[in-house]
Amino acid sequence: MAVVFKTALLDEKMDEVFDWSKDSIPVRDALWDHFMEANGHNTDETEASMQKIDAKSDADVKAYVEENLKK
Repeated sequence: MAVVFKTALLDEKMDEVFDWSKDSIPVRDALWDHFMEANGHNTDETEASMQKIDAKSDADVKAYVEENLKK
């Protein structure tokens, strides 16, 4: 089984991680909002999606945000 080392990327502010973002909320909150909107505000589905994000590397999370949240 692969070991995933968690880092603080999810707790950093969007505008500090992504030069295209003007949001000062943490990356974690932006992803939560994204998943809530995508699944009709189903908290259980959003929690499951966030657990998958928590298991990803920083590079994977950053790529996901770039692909799905960049406007």
